Amino acid sequence: MSEKFSPTLRIGDLSDFIAPSQACVVSLKGLKSNTKKPDKSEVSIAKKQQTEPVKISLKDCLACSGCITSAETVMLEKQSLGEFLSNIDRGKVVIVSLSPQSRGSLAVHFGISPLQVFRKLTSFFKSLGVKAVFDTSCSRDLTLIETCNEFVMRYKQNQSKDDEKSKSALPMLSSACPGWICYAEKQLGSYVLPYISSVKSPQQTIGATIKHHICQKMGLRPDEIYHVTVMPCYDKKLEAARDDFVSEVESKEESNESGIRITEVDSVLTSGEVLDLIKLKAVDFTALEDHPLDKIKVKMQKCDYHFVEVMACPSGCLNGGGQIKPMPGQNPKDLLQSLETVYMENVLVADPFENPLVKSLYDEWLEEPGSQKAKRFLHTAYHPVVKSVTAQLHNW
Repeated sequence: MSEKFSPTLRIGDLSDFIAPSQACVVSLKGLKSNTKKPDKSEVSIAKKQQTEPVKISLKDCLACSGCITSAETVMLEKQSLGEFLSNIDRGKVVIVSLSPQSRGSLAVHFGISPLQVFRKLTSFFKSLGVKAVFDTSCSRDLTLIETCNEFVMRYKQNQSKDDEKSKSALPMLSSACPGWICYAEKQLGSYVLPYISSVKSPQQTIGATIKHHICQKMGLRPDEIYHVTVMPCYDKKLEAARDDFVSEVESKEESNESGIRITEVDSVLTSGEVLDLIKLKAVDFTALEDHPLDKIKVKMQKCDYHFVEVMACPSGCLNGGGQIKPMPGQNPKDLLQSLETVYMENVLVADPFENPLVKSLYDEWLEEPGSQKAKRFLHTAYHPVVKSVTAQLHNW
């Protein structure tokens, strides 16, 4: 198993084998190659053909238990440091959203507080040309409020009716873990998917907020913003590339009638990749100025549980595969313990309904929890992935 994966994570029944097929199901050129044999034998002088290197992106992933899983260290061009830097160089308006788990990982590595990490990362990113740096804690509160509203509705439905749909309303499963969601779609299918909450993860919630609300307050179109999140997990890259999180806006060019496809999150960098970027730029991180923070203005036996949160990694996202690895000689368990200590020291017990930023987002944009706008921008759907017959029959 890859070093990039969480050291204590072991999940069985995940096949990394991609079965051979007569023709590729995703054509890079949009056309399938002609494999029909000629009727007669032909003799010709062999000539060396010029071939172009194959380029892939996460949008090519079919979630088929094939080549791209959370255990691989596949460098994909649309989710790399090079792409991030090139968008800055091209003059894009780049916005970065930081997760609390990534800040905790960098805080333990540099021996400073998560708040200092946030301020110094803001200085670092803005020195590179980033327009704004936001905290995903606000989107986490949005997610909690929408999840709370959905759970109350499901509970009332379960108590008031006795039909099959009402029975499948509970227990409600909630997960911001794309690795487990992918596993559920591939392996569990329709048996589990109806129980999963439709609320998006905090990553996608902050993406929807920036691309559909903050951009308007900044006087920009969604396609003029390049949104990057810093996350503790490689699977967040795959989550950002899901077609469910792509929308279409009207084009400002009259010739383009189909509109422009907008992704809520354009790229994801892991905690480890941000550390690599700091080393690449040869920056003394602890000596950086503490920059002021940017603000968003704005079916078996009866189950005894009604609400269950599911994660793939033991200890959750703090132990994600994209976190900074232990130093030579450092025990992974000791590092995780330090992470948990630093993280919990900076967690305030607060009511998400009382968050002034969240209140302003509902007042200015979403109206109320569970509204049509909230369902449009903060909710999604999950789909069972049907394996091919050859993949199911292959015994490895």
